[in-house]
Amino acid sequence: MTTDQKGAIAETAIAAAAVKLGIEVYRPIAEGGRYDLVFGVGPRLLRVQCKWVPLRGDVIPVPLKSCRRGPNGFIRRNYTAEEIDAVAAYCEPLNRFFWLPIEQFAGSPEIRLRIAPARNNQRLRINWADDYDFAAKLRALGAVAQLGEH
Repeated sequence: MTTDQKGAIAETAIAAAAVKLGIEVYRPIAEGGRYDLVFGVGPRLLRVQCKWVPLRGDVIPVPLKSCRRGPNGFIRRNYTAEEIDAVAAYCEPLNRFFWLPIEQFAGSPEIRLRIAPARNNQRLRINWADDYDFAAKLRALGAVAQLGEH
């Protein structure tokens, strides 16, 4: 698959997952902006960058930057809190979604989420995938409607 195809799959899957949770989802009219979707969360609108992410062993690498071709080669730019509110990631091999608030990771080009303990028994500074579960994080924001509210 091309990166464009993977991006389209991620955007569609993330939008569907959000709608299933009762979140209002909006799409920008034009392509090429810093965010792919907008989530209506109560009175707030959250700018969401969507990512298709692989599973590499027990690690899910989530890029927190954009890469595009320019006249002089690749242009790489990290996302900032001024541009987006969160990165939503879809890991197709696990059929799981993750929510990464950008203010926690601003300046980092990538975050790695672990689904199992490290083989060297490292415990410090590990980002556990379960801590960034899409539905759980959005529930904590108050974004997920309680059953029967709609």
